[in-house]
Amino acid sequence: MQDALIRKLESYEALSKQDHEALRVLVPKIRQVGPRTDLISEGEPPENVHLILEGFACRYKILPSGQRQIMAFLVPGDFCDLNVFILDQMDHCIGTISACQVADIPRRAIDEITANHPHITRAFWWCALVDEAVLREWLVNVGGRQANQRIAHLLCELLLRLQAVGYASDNTYPFPFKQADIADCMGLSEVHVNRTIRELRALGLITLKQRHLTIHNVEELKAFSGFTANYLHLKNARWSERRSVPWLVRAQGS
Repeated sequence: MQDALIRKLESYEALSKQDHEALRVLVPKIRQVGPRTDLISEGEPPENVHLILEGFACRYKILPSGQRQIMAFLVPGDFCDLNVFILDQMDHCIGTISACQVADIPRRAIDEITANHPHITRAFWWCALVDEAVLREWLVNVGGRQANQRIAHLLCELLLRLQAVGYASDNTYPFPFKQADIADCMGLSEVHVNRTIRELRALGLITLKQRHLTIHNVEELKAFSGFTANYLHLKNARWSERRSVPWLVRAQGS
């Protein structure tokens, strides 16, 4: 179950066998958490670092109006907040999307592994920096891209992140998200999300079946959304540059 974490870290930094062993004993306790369950809520004091081993979670806030804003999707191998134990209290919530296996890692274990394994420390730094880079890209999504491009961009991002940890095969990956989840991270209505998903299906770019999403033409979906993988900083990412496709101008103008 720690393999997702090891694969993610090795996307940023080469690790030794000793590093692998240290990471495998880093996780003292694993618990099963049901879907739509908070791991920690805003205002609570954080004690441990949460690591997603299986399933999908999200970072979110609830506005006074009751509206939810999702700021990040968390996939296997993701720390929910690597340095969260520095805070006196949480300023946001972390909740599951699907059923998850979650590791609760005490601060002492993080301190020990970073003190003795410099390559792991560098990989942890990468994790924190990439989390910030993804948040920046999401801000660009909401502020600078049309609604249908936002969703297409998210689908490309999830594919690459899940490929990096071994959870995507033949451009297919688990997709447990409801339309409300996509709407709450993209600043859209559920009606707009439904319409965009139907548009991408009609164009033959994606199939969504039994909670698995398949991207049939990755290059065209990238071109449509303006996706480049540089902000994910994955060493194994080899995606080509944007190219022109026949229906791109028509679709972007819709």
